[in-house]
Amino acid sequence: MIGKFSLVAVLSLSVAAFPIEQARAQDGLVGGIIGGIIGGAIANGQRSSQPRVVRSAPAVSSAQREQNRSVQTALNHFGWNVGGADGVLGRKSREGITQYQVFSGFAGTGKLTDFERNILVTAHQRAIMGGPQVAQTVSTHPQGMRGLILVVRDEFSGHSPARSAGNYGLPALVASAVDEIAASSDPSAEQLVQRAGFIQLSDMNGDGRTDYILDTSVTGSAFWCSAQACTVQAFLSTPDGYVRNDFQAFNVTPAMFTCTRGTCELGKSDAPVSVAAPPTPEASSPTTEVALSVPSAQPAARNPNAGAATSDAVAPAIPNFFGGGQAARSLASHCNKVNLLTNANGGFTTLGTMNDRTIVIAEQFCLARTYAMADGEALITQVQGATPDQIAAQCEGFAPSLQPHVSALSVKPRDEVMRDVGAFILQTGMNPEQLGATARICLAVGYKQDDMVLAIGSGLLLVAMGERAYGELMGHHLTEGFGASQRDDLSLAWYEHGLDPAKTAVFAPMQVERDELLRAAVFDDGVADGTEKATVTLPVFSLQ
Repeated sequence: MIGKFSLVAVLSLSVAAFPIEQARAQDGLVGGIIGGIIGGAIANGQRSSQPRVVRSAPAVSSAQREQNRSVQTALNHFGWNVGGADGVLGRKSREGITQYQVFSGFAGTGKLTDFERNILVTAHQRAIMGGPQVAQTVSTHPQGMRGLILVVRDEFSGHSPARSAGNYGLPALVASAVDEIAASSDPSAEQLVQRAGFIQLSDMNGDGRTDYILDTSVTGSAFWCSAQACTVQAFLSTPDGYVRNDFQAFNVTPAMFTCTRGTCELGKSDAPVSVAAPPTPEASSPTTEVALSVPSAQPAARNPNAGAATSDAVAPAIPNFFGGGQAARSLASHCNKVNLLTNANGGFTTLGTMNDRTIVIAEQFCLARTYAMADGEALITQVQGATPDQIAAQCEGFAPSLQPHVSALSVKPRDEVMRDVGAFILQTGMNPEQLGATARICLAVGYKQDDMVLAIGSGLLLVAMGERAYGELMGHHLTEGFGASQRDDLSLAWYEHGLDPAKTAVFAPMQVERDELLRAAVFDDGVADGTEKATVTLPVFSLQ
């Protein structure tokens, strides 16, 4: 009681010492103090929610404890409540494992085999990442969320169900159309999305997002074609989702369309156009409907006819020298394309299969981003008295104070950037526990919302507070040019810092060869840069 009273007294005095008016007067501190509300709620909630139970457990290694935490977290997610994820597999954990094994058709021993553990953890990772295919499985499978476990089990056992277009990360409306076309054609949905010319991508309505064209003439099916024309479906992005336009034509290209918002006209054709009824709105994350591509997609140039009526009113853009003088690229869209390429290649590149450093770096960057988002989302669930939207709004208020340090990443050596960020941390007056939790949450929010200032700034805070693993993210941003200039010379110091063997693993800690793989891709001159040899072209579209 005395300890709790003392802590409350200290925090009360700290709040009294920094009144709101004074905090507002300090440049760059407002966002940090607001963000501290998040960290404080987590820190206090964790202390108050931990049971006062003393129990003995056999000593386990840190790697084994982390593996056990992953199992416990997954069991809790799928409804087998095993209590807190403390990394110790006690009686409740063994009971949960037994229930999971029986549900999955395995022997209920209470002890996981590697095969059973991989199924459970993989299913949990998919559930956290979400996406149209996950949403479809959860909504249609008789077991709901637990149905993901059975789907992963069947895939690992070599009995995968027929893949639908949703597996490729297409927007829900486009994926449904692909499945509909495949149902009346000989090619499967998987074969269709890989068939050249079936899916074409372009920004046809000039809103900065990717639109899609499905050309059924390449299916070879008489169901979709007449003697004069075949069905062509154009999907245009709007603030309310994608809108479908249907045409009858042959050999279309994006340049043949003149589109405004959700409506298109097809030039050189007297065929009528019909606009499909808008789908029922679905709850989804901002990245679910982000423009994605598939391996067979053929990118086209921006439609010169789009937005002609309003182009004269657009004010001249202010040059952004730290961004390379070009429009911001979408990391979310990039990672979706990388995931498609990874799936097409049969999985992640390993040390044994590596022949292109650019693919390795892209895959591991996107994997680290996924882990960062999952970590932040888990912390958000522990914040009491604030909704995820309110937390995101507080993080957005944190971003402006981080902008100078994010800009410095592109022009200053690592040590200078860290010195400046360290001084910023001292000025905030927040305790490390609160600021660390806030930074992890805002890092996830930044990646989820494609806000590179927020994501990079939050990562810099974590590195400056001793979380060396996050230095890897800074190396990736400088190498790939997302939120920073492409500076391979500056990235090396960040990679060296983030891949230090003495660090605590944060991203994919179960992949024991990950650091060695990244080191080989980043530092080994003997690994080829296969950019010119890439067989799949991944288009880049600017998102607004």
